[in-house]
Amino acid sequence: MAGEEEQKTATTTENNSSPPAEAAKEAPKEEAVAAVKAPETEAAADGKAAATAATPTAEQQPPPAPPKPSVHKPNFEKDTVYLYQFCRTPLLPSISPYCLKVETWLRLASVKYENVDHKMKLRSKKGQLPFIELNGEEVADSSIIVKELAQRFTKDLDAGLDNYQKSISHALISMIENSLVMVVLWWRSKNTDSVLKGYKLNLQHGYGTKIPQVILNFIFKFAFSRKGAKKVKAQGIGVHKPEEIIDMGKRDLKVLSDVLADKPFFFGDEPTLLDIVAFANLAQIYFFDKEVEFALRDFMQDNCANLVGLVNRMKERCYPDWEDMCKTLDLNSHLPKPEPEEKPTDGKGKEEEKKDEKEGDKETEKEIEKEKEKGENEKDVEKDVEENKQKEEKETK
Repeated sequence: MAGEEEQKTATTTENNSSPPAEAAKEAPKEEAVAAVKAPETEAAADGKAAATAATPTAEQQPPPAPPKPSVHKPNFEKDTVYLYQFCRTPLLPSISPYCLKVETWLRLASVKYENVDHKMKLRSKKGQLPFIELNGEEVADSSIIVKELAQRFTKDLDAGLDNYQKSISHALISMIENSLVMVVLWWRSKNTDSVLKGYKLNLQHGYGTKIPQVILNFIFKFAFSRKGAKKVKAQGIGVHKPEEIIDMGKRDLKVLSDVLADKPFFFGDEPTLLDIVAFANLAQIYFFDKEVEFALRDFMQDNCANLVGLVNRMKERCYPDWEDMCKTLDLNSHLPKPEPEEKPTDGKGKEEEKKDEKEGDKETEKEIEKEKEKGENEKDVEKDVEENKQKEEKETK
């Protein structure tokens, strides 16, 4: 018994002494792990400190690079106006009174400008022509363009007018651009064949394409007629009878003739903004093929001889290169021409030209398809409106 108790006591003593021994074994392991982690922590801290030191503060950061100009001509020349408009015609510089207005103002104000040959494919962010680019900025709408340029270049053509004359000028410009221009637009939308013949439009040259002229003429007539009719209807003039609309145009011409009287320009010996706007719109009526019927042109020639004189005076003063530009259809006949470059003889030049022509044709074809889709969509809408009207009429009965 005594032996058993001694053995139990010895065993108990051994069991009680095991945990301290294991703890003693594990202690060096923990110290080793801690020793390994300590350098890692210090290294991480040093890395963060280095990263913080390498990262510049808001004050130390270099200024951001200026944004790239979002314009079609990034390699622009300072203070040169880049004008985007429609193509030339054999009879007048532009069949758009707004484009002709801007270019005439640029010439009369002696502001340096260059026409951009975009093959009539580009529009402003507002969806308009004309528009300009000046020092990396875009400006659209003819009235806003003229106002902006007059301020930037200090070229106010109305500076010599008194307040009463400025009021007369504003009233007549409003009449021209809200009444007379709509009469001409209505007539054009109803006589697209006459527009093509009367202005002798060369759409292949204008669009820079080899698509047959017959197809281009068809698409032009379809799109021009649809868009024009839509505008005159929205403005309100389109609801009147043809003879009533033509009479409105004749009355506008008579008002301008009465105010001009026997003066060379509306307010004396020097042209102002009113003369520019009148010229840009009257030129659309006067410079029209004599073989093609146009009631407003005939009325102007027979009853408003002083307006014919005004148009010719503005033409001679602002467009000494008129005949040349209408013959060559050159957008920049006012600029000196660089010496012609030698064309490569290895055939690469011709291949590149053909490639450019094909790309231009593809873009033109895409535009044609878009116009067709628009026309079909509008026809569907008109059909739905007509059907709804018929249903409502039946229901009321």
